[in-house]
Amino acid sequence: MNTTLFGMDLRPTEWNNPYQLIRCTRALHPTKMSSLDFTLNPYSGCEHGCVYCYAPGHTHSDLSTWRVVKVKTNIVEKLSKEIDGAVGTIGIGTVTDPYQPAEGRFMLTRMCLELLQRKKRSVFIITKSPLITRDIDILSNMDSVIAITITNPNEKISKITEPGAALPKERLETIRKLTDSGIDTTVFIAPVLSSLEGYEEELMRSISDTGVRKVYADPLNQRGTDMDRLNRMHITSSVKAERRLAELGEEYGVEVILGRRMYD
Repeated sequence: MNTTLFGMDLRPTEWNNPYQLIRCTRALHPTKMSSLDFTLNPYSGCEHGCVYCYAPGHTHSDLSTWRVVKVKTNIVEKLSKEIDGAVGTIGIGTVTDPYQPAEGRFMLTRMCLELLQRKKRSVFIITKSPLITRDIDILSNMDSVIAITITNPNEKISKITEPGAALPKERLETIRKLTDSGIDTTVFIAPVLSSLEGYEEELMRSISDTGVRKVYADPLNQRGTDMDRLNRMHITSSVKAERRLAELGEEYGVEVILGRRMYD
């Protein structure tokens, strides 16, 4: 398949974390998720290691090996065969981050986006990664909405709860770059945890400074989550923090939508 990867002289990054090469039977999966018609996940497993992640339980995967990334080597080929019969918005990264470090090496997300752009499909992408800015050239020339997830502005807390993900300041800069490029960008504070209490205003002020004007704040999804681990860490869901975010949204001119899971 022709791709602008090489035409733009984009080369894979250095990356040698644990992974498996697998083949998928389908690329697109119909979904009943709000505002989405299909899902597309170029990878299975995730390097971020977020303590609140429910994906292993939701997909009946082994939590102990979840951070071993499964690379769907034939997903672009499958997508090319399925795309003509798929009309509607495609959610990318609904189970695992499509821009986790493995994407820097394998570039499956970018190759899928190139195909979706040519076919004039709409995409909704969820990520925690600054790597998405690599693809601004594609995203700014297609119908795309990007959701960047941030759960806490405090670097120490972020490293504890999301050990493999980019730091909050890096994600905020990513949001700024996307909005400056004219790409429709929103923020997910998902889930809203008790560890956010006391940091709500710092987070909302930082989000407002990026130019984003819409935030989705979701409660903890306990279905599939390792609640024993969260309990040991004294981390719970927080209605108090949700209410404070809603109050601050009005103050900072940001629409805060509570409890709406677009990807569950």
